[in-house]
Amino acid sequence: MSSPTHCGTQDESAGEHPPTAGSTNLWDWRTAERELRFTSVKLKARNMADTLIFIFSLLDCCFLIFLAVYFVIAFSDLECDFLNVTACCSRLNKWVLPELVAHTGVTVFMLITMHWLVFLLNVPLAAWNLCKYFSIPSGNVGLYDPTEIHNRGKLKFCMKEAMAKLGYHLLLFFIYLYSMIFAMVSD
Repeated sequence: MSSPTHCGTQDESAGEHPPTAGSTNLWDWRTAERELRFTSVKLKARNMADTLIFIFSLLDCCFLIFLAVYFVIAFSDLECDFLNVTACCSRLNKWVLPELVAHTGVTVFMLITMHWLVFLLNVPLAAWNLCKYFSIPSGNVGLYDPTEIHNRGKLKFCMKEAMAKLGYHLLLFFIYLYSMIFAMVSD
């Protein structure tokens, strides 16, 4: 509370009460109130948009975790000779492009929405996937070729790569989960 002045009234400059109609600061006060409401609405909309962005990213990450587990299981079955090489490679090649689109899509989406840290975390794997996809030799049936999968330890490398992708997507899953919860709570 402000202290009374020499004539017994309270000081209006303390900002305790909104200005009255006769005051010179009425327009400034109303403008500031409108700007504050507009800023508040913008922040709530931004938080809602961030929440939806990270929900979508979580669902996409779940799909990518499923694919990584599927690749690990397929490579281990191929290593133990439970699967035919041709059948295994054709099954895995069906999922290479959806994996590429899903991960690159989230990476571009994070760039567009200006989530820089998450974008920078997604770029290395997206670049790796794009590089591998566009460097497939012209004679191969796909990324995983039945005639080359057993050459020079390529099967072991593919297994290690699938395990690394699984760990990477699990890390991103928890980052997306934290970001989603943070966006929901910060209202």
